[in-house]
Amino acid sequence: MTMFHFLNCAILTFGPHAVYYSATPLSEYDTIGTSIKAAVVYLVTAVVKLVCLATFLNVSENDTFDPYQEALKALIGFIDVAGLYFALTQLTHRNISQNHKFQAVGLGWAFADSVLHRLAPLWVGARGLEFTWEYILQGLEANANLVLSISLAALGSLMWLRRNKPKSLIPIIYLCAGIVATMPSITSYLRLGLGWHFPKVVGFQLFTSLVMAFISWQLVSACQRPSL
Repeated sequence: MTMFHFLNCAILTFGPHAVYYSATPLSEYDTIGTSIKAAVVYLVTAVVKLVCLATFLNVSENDTFDPYQEALKALIGFIDVAGLYFALTQLTHRNISQNHKFQAVGLGWAFADSVLHRLAPLWVGARGLEFTWEYILQGLEANANLVLSISLAALGSLMWLRRNKPKSLIPIIYLCAGIVATMPSITSYLRLGLGWHFPKVVGFQLFTSLVMAFISWQLVSACQRPSL
């Protein structure tokens, strides 16, 4: 029974990544190499972030919201944006379209995040004798992160790769990218500052990810229309 629970949680956590790859044109254009390169870039940025967090942040004994520490975390979190910029603009990719490129990069980015932050807790905890909803919620959180990662990659491609975008949309693109990039700090405030429980935070992440995905899709579509 414990192994069955582990498998269910693992499929919920990592399955959507495989489904997205196989159900979209990414598999037809063989973009797995791009996703792997993006995953490697993510791992490098994660190490850099870890060193910065260990260097500049103080270890708090009580689990409370510290505005200064959270602002510093948000600032360090923009290392992810730098890594995403490198993955989108500096890595060599196959001859694929810009739309397929940002999807492949976002997919690899999200998969690496799930492996790094959720695989070990899942392996240790989900095989326990006592059933808990925590790892199912972590799987749902991974799904929200997948959508947010692809949305951020889409917004990044509009910022850094799309030259002929309408000027009226540029502030909206940067605003949405800033919201997605600071999502960890936003959820930290909800959890520590407002005292939200984990299920409520995950629900907020799922809702926000769908909203940002819809907005990103609309922005990408608008930037692809020929200018009159």
